[in-house]
Amino acid sequence: MQSIVQTLPLNYYILFCLALFCVGIVGVLVRRNMIIVFMSVELMLNSVNLLLTAFSTYKGDSSGQVFVFFIMAVAAAEVAVGLAIIVMIFRNLRSVDINVLNKLKW
Repeated sequence: MQSIVQTLPLNYYILFCLALFCVGIVGVLVRRNMIIVFMSVELMLNSVNLLLTAFSTYKGDSSGQVFVFFIMAVAAAEVAVGLAIIVMIFRNLRSVDINVLNKLKW
């Protein structure tokens, strides 16, 4: 029995993940708010997770889904550490703008 993921061609998943990844790259390069940059990095990780899941389903092998599990565990740890760093920077500088971080230089 075919799963719902296999009803669409694999090219659609590749193009969708490419679009998500490009939106994430643009968010990292253009935006100056640390929270939005952080969300853009998470968007890029999620696009890779979706692509790994699609390839895994089409191939019929669950190894891609195992990689997704580990990527999500690393992303959860990244969220905890990253948000703690952002909160500490906000407490010290009263801003989450990336350009304000030049005060941290020696």
